Amino acid sequence: MEVKTACFEKVTTPATTTVSGAEAVIKCLLEEGVETIYGYPGGAIMPVYDELYKYREKIHHVLTRHEQGATHAAQGYARVSGKVGVAMATSGPGATNLVTGIADAQIDSTPMVCITGQVGSHLLGSDAFQETDIVGISTPITKWNYQITKASEIPEVLAKAFYIAKSGRPGPVLIDITKDAQFASLEFSYKKCSGIRSYKPAPETNLLQVERAAEVINKAKKPMIVFGQGVILGGAEELLKQVVEKAGIPAAWTILGLSAMPTEHPLNVGMVGMHGNYAPNMLTNECDVLIAIGMRFDDRVTGNLEHYAKQAEVIHFEIDPAEVNKNVKADYPVLGDVKQTLKLLLEFLKPKKHTEWHQRFKDLYKTEYEKVIKGNLDKEKPELGMAEVIEQINDFSNGDAVIVSDVGQHQMKACRYAKFNSTRSNVTSGGLGTMGFALPAAIGAKMACPQREVVAIIGDGGYQMTIQELGTIFQTRVPVKIVVLNNGFLGMVRQWQQLFFDKRYASTEMVNPDFITIAKGYHIKTKRVTERAGLEDAVKEMMESEEAFFLEVKVEQEENVFPMIPTGASVSEVLLE
Repeated sequence: MEVKTACFEKVTTPATTTVSGAEAVIKCLLEEGVETIYGYPGGAIMPVYDELYKYREKIHHVLTRHEQGATHAAQGYARVSGKVGVAMATSGPGATNLVTGIADAQIDSTPMVCITGQVGSHLLGSDAFQETDIVGISTPITKWNYQITKASEIPEVLAKAFYIAKSGRPGPVLIDITKDAQFASLEFSYKKCSGIRSYKPAPETNLLQVERAAEVINKAKKPMIVFGQGVILGGAEELLKQVVEKAGIPAAWTILGLSAMPTEHPLNVGMVGMHGNYAPNMLTNECDVLIAIGMRFDDRVTGNLEHYAKQAEVIHFEIDPAEVNKNVKADYPVLGDVKQTLKLLLEFLKPKKHTEWHQRFKDLYKTEYEKVIKGNLDKEKPELGMAEVIEQINDFSNGDAVIVSDVGQHQMKACRYAKFNSTRSNVTSGGLGTMGFALPAAIGAKMACPQREVVAIIGDGGYQMTIQELGTIFQTRVPVKIVVLNNGFLGMVRQWQQLFFDKRYASTEMVNPDFITIAKGYHIKTKRVTERAGLEDAVKEMMESEEAFFLEVKVEQEENVFPMIPTGASVSEVLLE
């Protein structure tokens, strides 16, 4: 028998079996290759959890201590593995607690499927106990969402959910399932979704666009590449490297693009943006051709748009047409899957060196080194600096660890100073800037890639937003390494207060608990460092531990992150001190 639907074209219907809607959910997850789910049970999702118990040998459910933790763990899992992360929660507060993680996944293009329980369909709209319109709430922050009220809908809707989440520009999908749909029976059969009418994940590549872009690049005297996470999501890291090396173009990265190229690559010139490296920021306003690859010209990258790369011809390689000309006008847009477009570009590029242009980057790096980097790594200064801790971790990781950072000063220091040899090694909250992201995300990252060392770099503020996930670490025994850089402040906000609000430190000083005692309460190995002399041995002990490890490092209280582009300034108005 053949069927046609919006999701499937001419497929043969597999043999069917009669199951409950709840069991159908689990069978769908198995069909999609799901091995790990992060979640928190409750009344409206209990039928699915009951079936999950029966399949516990096939799907590992991780009980997080908060639903937000489930979404961030699913994000960490997805970001490192490249697979779709899965989170599950009950209705009402369970569902609304997912919202921050869903919003984070949406803006950072993370493939995730969230499944929520809902009150019975006969109670919808009655303000029943723990009823919340999660579909309405999540509409602006999901790639797609849907409420299932009939068991028969489950296989096709979930197949569609996974397809949408991972195709094209990835993102989060939420599926809300009423309790009666979970209890009802259906004739179950499953076919993965391979296409949806009116939904085109990637625009068709126009060869003429690629040829024109190559022609402009070949004529350029001062070309510069800025690459973002789109390179990683498209699996185009090797192609990017080949393009950069063949054309001899200096390449800078956005925060989420970090690790797409090895940080030690000679043509990797550092990070752009508010706290990026001096040379790529300054020379953005000097290059004659700016080549954006898989990035969206976020305001933290561009600064004042009125003064951003006005002298340059802009080439924009992008899979999402909505991002082209949204912030920065592209003179030469190249739409399509970046793996395909870069492969075509490579054929048209002429070998170049651009020796004098590269020297400009080297000269400006020397300026940054003398005014910023040298001081950050100075081992003669009285107090420990954040960059010193990152450098010490580099010494033991050799650039092979996954670094999961939270949001704040420590995030900028980690992104600037951590070394990476391979892709999918930098996991952080970019667009939304979610404090509390790192601890649960590190759990997911380690479960996705258990053979790799995973180190969470967190500030004392963000750490306390999801500190309860230490309970998840304790229960699962996942051997993540946790480093809290404790400066007793909400550091990034304090820095702004110091620079722009006459040092009025309003509500940014932290009175912290004894983090060591708390970690010990979860039976996690611990160490505290208050002086430079103890740092190397402590990091060594942490990195060599086969179990979870918590390291607290007391760092300079009023250390600032430089370079810095103030709000409203152009990328060439960089403060070095």
